Amino acid sequence: MTQGYDWFKKILESEGARGRGPRGVPPGGGAPGAPTIEVPSRRNLLTIVAVFVGLWGLWSCFYTVQPEERAVNKRLGKVIGIADPGLHFRLPFGIDQTQFVATERVLKEEFGFRTEGRTDDGKTTFSEEDFTSESLMLTGDLNVIDVEWVVQYRIGDPIKYLYAMREPRRTLRDLSESVMRRVVGNRIGSEALTTGRVEIATTARNEIQSAMTRYDNGIQVITVELQNVVPPPRVQPAFNEVNEARQERERMINEATKQANQAIPRTEGEANRVVSEAQGYATERVNRALGESARFESVLAEYRVAPEVTRARLYLESLRQALPKVGSVLVVQDGQVPPVPLLNLRDAQPKPKEAAK
Repeated sequence: MTQGYDWFKKILESEGARGRGPRGVPPGGGAPGAPTIEVPSRRNLLTIVAVFVGLWGLWSCFYTVQPEERAVNKRLGKVIGIADPGLHFRLPFGIDQTQFVATERVLKEEFGFRTEGRTDDGKTTFSEEDFTSESLMLTGDLNVIDVEWVVQYRIGDPIKYLYAMREPRRTLRDLSESVMRRVVGNRIGSEALTTGRVEIATTARNEIQSAMTRYDNGIQVITVELQNVVPPPRVQPAFNEVNEARQERERMINEATKQANQAIPRTEGEANRVVSEAQGYATERVNRALGESARFESVLAEYRVAPEVTRARLYLESLRQALPKVGSVLVVQDGQVPPVPLLNLRDAQPKPKEAAK
């Protein structure tokens, strides 16, 4: 400290001597009362240095951690702990060092595009730079498609994120691109463009998280979202024609399926109706035959007991059934017409309502 002070004093004295002539007179003349350079004393200089060191030490003793952050504290290069949000104390003069990590913020990595910001009206602006080297992929049926996606993640362990791996963010990007290319390559182009997007995103997210867990770098993958999955601009018209042909094929298949679903149940219902009618008719004929045979057996039994009475009864029943169908009957006796020659037996039969009464 003394050597530094002497060196500083010599510099000031030499500058003062250079600016003045002999006996304190400035070169080229001048008033004897002109201002001269005053050299501070050693005590004043030590006071200034002490104040500066004290302010520096006081300023480096305290630090603030924001609500969305965690602070990793190191003492002489060794990690000693993690600080939560708030005001904290540490040893000054660089003995304790602090690194802030945003552990409560959802971070994202974009592939195939870059977001630059937002305009005054709230619209998102994107970079015009070409990122097709990230997004162009080859599908399982040897078609090229342009896939843009976003990986959202959170830092779960700040210590592992800082010291378990040299470049965890770069590792996440390289691994995400590799996994997405392999997942898309295992599917055909039409599936990746239409129905397979959710399955592709879910599979990619699970595989990326599994790799981050094996690396033990403190990264937790939240989700993988596919943004735009489209064919390259040069072949997009051909892809549109293919999609239109496929949609037309699906429409015709759906119409044929609809007609089949309508015709088959109707035909099956008609067949079931005919079968049911035939079964009902067969059952009716069988039951009628069984009834007739039972009636004949009962009549036979009565005939064996009283043949004359049974024959008379059968005769009368037959007349009762046959006479209503004859119509008009002319009754004569010895060739003479009676006073009432015409007897309409049909009119003599009771009407259905009167018979019911």
